[in-house]
Amino acid sequence: MAMKKAEMEDHHTQYRERVGRAWSAAREGRYEEAVEQALSSWDFVDGMMQFERRYMGAELVPVDGIYLVLKFAPLLFDFESLDQLEVLLKRQRRIEKNSPDSIADQISKARSRMWEAHRLWGHLEQLSNPTRDELSECLGDVDEQWRSIIDVWEKTGLVRHTPDGRSYRLSLWSPLDEVVRARCPACAVMVKAAKVKLLEQRSCPKYRESTLFVLIAEEN
Repeated sequence: MAMKKAEMEDHHTQYRERVGRAWSAAREGRYEEAVEQALSSWDFVDGMMQFERRYMGAELVPVDGIYLVLKFAPLLFDFESLDQLEVLLKRQRRIEKNSPDSIADQISKARSRMWEAHRLWGHLEQLSNPTRDELSECLGDVDEQWRSIIDVWEKTGLVRHTPDGRSYRLSLWSPLDEVVRARCPACAVMVKAAKVKLLEQRSCPKYRESTLFVLIAEEN
């Protein structure tokens, strides 16, 4: 869509403000808020990219508002945000065209990382408060990737650790067998099931197709 310079500049400002708030939230360990702020910046991505290419001389424009979601949404089991990103790329194709990296490839990697996080969560439940060494025996090696996932979970309160000699034990604060509510993204029907069952594709009782349900936060 054609935009005037003033409108592009306004979108550039709006985008930068939201991304700035997202980075601030991420630095403080408020990852859900970081994802929310990053998502809000997407309304201004197209205008921001046009402004930087036309008036700031940029050939390719990194999109931190997208990269933040790709980084943190998988660790929060946030399927919906990744789905929204795929819709955005189809609707505004020049985002992918004018980005320095393949966002489509990064979405695929983000989904793989989500399943890796799911696998790690399952091990934490099955092992019952494992140490790093015990976790290493199951995973082969607790490399930097696993450590970064656990670090995010600790900061969000999903995982805690307690000292145990030279190591420490990890424990979950949100068991996967907890019964939660979820919504079908295709027909919006609501279901209740154990969280672990909703972290993989299930058949919708109304839509009759296999889908990834969207978890619904419980109201306080």
